[in-house]
Amino acid sequence: MSNPSDVPPQQPGAQPPASGNVPPAGPQQPPTNPPSTPEYQAPPPGYQAPPPGYQAPPPGYQAPPPGYQAPPPAYQGQPASTGGFRFEMPTDRPRNFSDALPVGGLSGMFKVAAMPTELKVSYWIWLIGGLLGLLGGIIGLFGSFVLIAFAPAIGFLVLLLVIVALALATAQIILAMKMKEGREWARFALTILVGISLVLTVLSASLADGRAGGNLPGFIISLVATVLMWLPNAQAWFVANRGRF
Repeated sequence: MSNPSDVPPQQPGAQPPASGNVPPAGPQQPPTNPPSTPEYQAPPPGYQAPPPGYQAPPPGYQAPPPGYQAPPPAYQGQPASTGGFRFEMPTDRPRNFSDALPVGGLSGMFKVAAMPTELKVSYWIWLIGGLLGLLGGIIGLFGSFVLIAFAPAIGFLVLLLVIVALALATAQIILAMKMKEGREWARFALTILVGISLVLTVLSASLADGRAGGNLPGFIISLVATVLMWLPNAQAWFVANRGRF
């Protein structure tokens, strides 16, 4: 029978017991205050997961105000006006004879579209000037017939000039209406028309020995209408309407 005070022999590799009272081995108790972990919160109703490839906005991003509507795809803002006179060759041209006529005929002659103020003033100058030119050309026809009876050579020359003036007045009305539709080639043609009007003014003054100087104010008014068509706001309006037709 063994003695209880006998100490059992130490096994090879075993650690000696620590000095002092060693509590008996037993099941380990979990810590009273476990480390806190963030609790999972369910997403609100109607939440939709971002699509694949979604990138979070950069720091400092501010959400748009309520009611904001994003611009449509391929939207391009109106080009900013750079100031000063700007001349550009037209990027379009009439494809056929019907394309050179006003849309809807002459019924839209007095219907001004959403144009800048400069173009509206220019359009009315061209339109009123063309109508007055038609009226003056009709009166000039009768005067040329009377002149032919007394001086046939000069009378036929005046008649030719009156016919050209009538054609130019008709073209001026049509081109002004096409310019109102946003056609750049019509604006360019009106610019050339001013140069032709200057030549006719000089010829009329020379034939009448300087007494036809009354055409000079009309030319100056046409020149003002031409400059208004090429101002920055008008140029931006034509650029914004490119490709609409």
